Amino acid sequence: MYSFVQKFLLNRDPEWSHDATIAFLKRSQRNFMSGFYAQKLPDKPVNCLGMIFKNPVGLAAGLDKNGECIDAFAAMGFGFIEVGTVTPKPQSGNEKPRLFRLAEHNAIINRMGFNNKGVDYLVDQVKKMKYNGILGINIGKNKTTPDENALDDYLYCLNKVYGFASYITVNISSPNTPGLRNLQYGEALDSLLAGLKHRQLALEIEHKKYVPILIKIAPDLSDDEVKSIAASLINSKMDGVIATNTTIDRELVKGHPHANEAGGLSGEVLTEKSLAMTKILAKALDGKIPIIGVGGISSPHDVKLRIQAGATLVQVYSSFIYQGPPLIKELVNA
Repeated sequence: MYSFVQKFLLNRDPEWSHDATIAFLKRSQRNFMSGFYAQKLPDKPVNCLGMIFKNPVGLAAGLDKNGECIDAFAAMGFGFIEVGTVTPKPQSGNEKPRLFRLAEHNAIINRMGFNNKGVDYLVDQVKKMKYNGILGINIGKNKTTPDENALDDYLYCLNKVYGFASYITVNISSPNTPGLRNLQYGEALDSLLAGLKHRQLALEIEHKKYVPILIKIAPDLSDDEVKSIAASLINSKMDGVIATNTTIDRELVKGHPHANEAGGLSGEVLTEKSLAMTKILAKALDGKIPIIGVGGISSPHDVKLRIQAGATLVQVYSSFIYQGPPLIKELVNA
């Protein structure tokens, strides 16, 4: 039955399939229908960020942007779940079509543009969840917010989600919001990190709990840029880094009918690029803050290499689209 449904979804328009899947998971997650995808997996605990993760395999942000299916993904056996990216105000994202499968490469190109129902809606969904595991909330800025006011958007979301998140990810690396990636460099990055740390420490006192902040970075960085970002993360006392987001590099899918579509490329074609960057990042960080590895992870071998490269935890997205819940079972069991 699962194979039939999967084949059906992979032969429909990608965004239609995504929306239909999210709608089904939302309706089924707290009743008997969850048996369709629920699976019991062994605990493989990992200590990271001052927390015990049930297992090292997490769901990356982007699949459940509005936090509507947290209990469904928990039932599948993920060791942790990251929802978002969410912005202060709801926004519709970029014009359709904006999601493309490159099935021959087990890859996806998206230019969704942070389409979401806004941070208040996400918080309402989180309040309804029964899941008691580790939940990351990924925050971003609205497209209409000028780059120089980006910190305001991040602080607005930080204030809203702090009391409900196990950790918070600051997304400054999506290629689909104009100017966003500029926040990864130099003075702009240092200013952003300083503002986030200042507010985090104030919120720690207010909520009487410390919620780690992680920064998600792009794979399209030079070695020197990675080293510079690592220094900024250490100096600002950030808690962790997620490496990496999607790539704008098209060399590995050259000649494909969708190769020239704008947006971020993810999937198996990102494996080597993300792995190489993780190695450089880990060396520059020198164990001072942990790395969550994401990008092209689709097999136990990929997980092994990413952890050997310096990641403590991993996340999946595109490979999960193509392989479904059996992937989680395979990775955790391995």
